[in-house]
Amino acid sequence: MDPGRQRLHNDRLNKPDRERTLSGSDSSTNYVNWFRHSSPYINMHRGKTFVLMLSGEAIADDNFANTVHDIALLNSLGVRLVLVHGARPQAERRLEARGLSTRLHHDLRITSTEILECVIEAVGCLRTDIEARLSMGLANTPMHGARIRVCSGNFVTARPVGVLDGVDMGHTGELRRIDHDGIRKLLDLNQIVLLSNLGFSPTGEVFNLAVEEVATQAAIALKADKLILFGADGGIRDSRGDLRSELLAQTARRLVHQYHAHLDDPEQPFSETANLLECAATACEQGVPRCHLIGYRDDGALLNELFTRDGQGTMVVSHSYEQVRSATIEDVGGILELIAPLEEKGVLVRRSRELLEAEIERFTVVERDGAIIGCAALYPFAEDRIGELACVAIDGNYRGGQRGDRLLEAIEASAREMGLEQLFVLTTRTAHWFLERGFHAAEKDRLPHEKQAIYNLQRNSKVFFKTLG
Repeated sequence: MDPGRQRLHNDRLNKPDRERTLSGSDSSTNYVNWFRHSSPYINMHRGKTFVLMLSGEAIADDNFANTVHDIALLNSLGVRLVLVHGARPQAERRLEARGLSTRLHHDLRITSTEILECVIEAVGCLRTDIEARLSMGLANTPMHGARIRVCSGNFVTARPVGVLDGVDMGHTGELRRIDHDGIRKLLDLNQIVLLSNLGFSPTGEVFNLAVEEVATQAAIALKADKLILFGADGGIRDSRGDLRSELLAQTARRLVHQYHAHLDDPEQPFSETANLLECAATACEQGVPRCHLIGYRDDGALLNELFTRDGQGTMVVSHSYEQVRSATIEDVGGILELIAPLEEKGVLVRRSRELLEAEIERFTVVERDGAIIGCAALYPFAEDRIGELACVAIDGNYRGGQRGDRLLEAIEASAREMGLEQLFVLTTRTAHWFLERGFHAAEKDRLPHEKQAIYNLQRNSKVFFKTLG
């Protein structure tokens, strides 16, 4: 059969499946929308350096196979990856088999020679397992054609902890140096670098390190763009059980101190969550822009965290990536997209692109990771020392979180700088929101004469005033 006929034959064979797939199914539409919305993040992450910390528990979890596929996808998208793995449960199983027991001192495991042998065995087996998984290339699997190269070595220099408060810590070590230049050279070759919780000394000794310390210090030394920490909980939750999508580093540090203060026994180890929070806070304080806490049990958590606006875990940052700022001409498209649904419902007065471009300096916006999710405008009537608060809008997916209050605070601050003494707002649907924030109802004859002349009687908007303190 000639190639043309073969293609036609294949098309006919596949046509029913293709039609079923493209017959308006919700899953297909959702996939296309997700892929389109993820494209800015694909561009943003390309060429960036991410350090991923996988504890021994994460590797032992049934979801680890899916995590490996997602790591392979990141590599194919041009992300420079350093994987740091631990081996606690795997080492503990070997200790139990030998009848050996361990104990902690100041949250550190005392490592005897026998215990170190078990740790080395566990690390060696895990390293082989991870390398094997990343070498997969079977057809009909997510890693088909991936051709990933993994490299590990003596990149971590360590020294002994020594005697701590009278207790000999044996082969327990503390990190001394990360060979960041050597790691970067391998990353430049598009290789994934694999580190473990073992460190090596110039005298040829091997030390057992905390995997959290290795991951944190590797991210700092490499000036990584992200440190991603896999844990059982999948993020930090507030008192109501709601996931905190973002935490400032100083808040994370305070939570760690609070946890430590409530420990009855100083010998009791930190919880995993407290350990990960401390890692994230330390990394942010020393220059890593963003750290992420995600769940190793959650299928797709890594991709959802990196390629969606809100993610699936908790991001710890030095400074909030959601900011209130003055609008620029580049924000016109985002503002139009934000206010269009409210204009359709009649909540806001329609504004053309031309009008918005001409008045853009009047606007303040809430920007979240490059997207405009809130806006408000201030129109001053200088002679009357009054300003109009207009076009207040928050994306429906981001209501709550006091974003409206932050916008209002920014507008009020701008009004005071202009010497204005009062704000007024015209609204048809959101009267209670303004009443709760210090506005009070007024007659329209209190409006500046210039505004009274263009008051829309058909909209019959209610008038509210607020005196600025």
